[in-house]
This record gives sequence, structure tokens and C-alpha cells, in this order.
Amino acid sequence: MNISDPIGDMITRIRNAQMRGKAVVTTPASKLRVGVLEVLIKEGYIRSFSEVQVGNHTELSIELKYSEGTPVIEKITRVSKPGRRVYSSVKDLPLVRNGLGISILSTPKGVMSDATARVENVGGEILCQVY
Repeated sequence: MNISDPIGDMITRIRNAQMRGKAVVTTPASKLRVGVLEVLIKEGYIRSFSEVQVGNHTELSIELKYSEGTPVIEKITRVSKPGRRVYSSVKDLPLVRNGLGISILSTPKGVMSDATARVENVGGEILCQVY
């Protein structure tokens, strides 16, 4: 199956799994998805992920994180979409929930959170926002 928005697909799978209270969700593997998941682990929004070989393709198994039965990710939204890309310079990066949330960016230095992008002094495409 050909997916036109792989990051949007992964975000939707995570959101749907959390609404159902699932502990683990799977999604097809790609380098960009791995980059986004590494940022989510570093920021404490998911427990872990691993690559699983299913037949002749690789999938990512994502272990979701809950705090007293409620999902740690309160809301996760896609910002830049295939029909409308959203880019931001380092000085124009928006704060998510007054700094309580994060934006995940795709930069020339790799996929990183907005705080890391400010430290690295680099802007890029805003993939999603999480809080």
C-alpha cells in the first residue's frame, strides 16, 4: 500500500492506539519515522521502539507510555502536510503550550526537537507538535 503522508499515518496510529489503551502499536519502518520516534523517546513521550521483520519488510513496534492509566501524549498533531509544507527559521520557532510541549523538526542536521534546534541554531520543516 502506498502512503502519501507517512508521518501523518504514524501519528494517527499512535493516537488511535492510545484512545483504545493499547500498549504497543506497529507502523511501517522508514528513516524519518525512526528519527521522529527517537525524539519522542528522548523527550519522554513513548517508552521505546524496535524494528521487527515481518515477511520481507520491516515494521516499527512502538511501546506507548501511560501515567496512571492516561496517555503521556495528551495531543499529537501534524503541522506540515504534503499539500502545505510549513518551514520555520530558528528565531521564528513557536513555543508549544508555553514550552510545555515540543515541536519536532526536520532540519539539515537531522530530526530534532525545537529546543535542540534552538541550541544548534538551525531551522527547518515543522513535522508535528506534541504535548
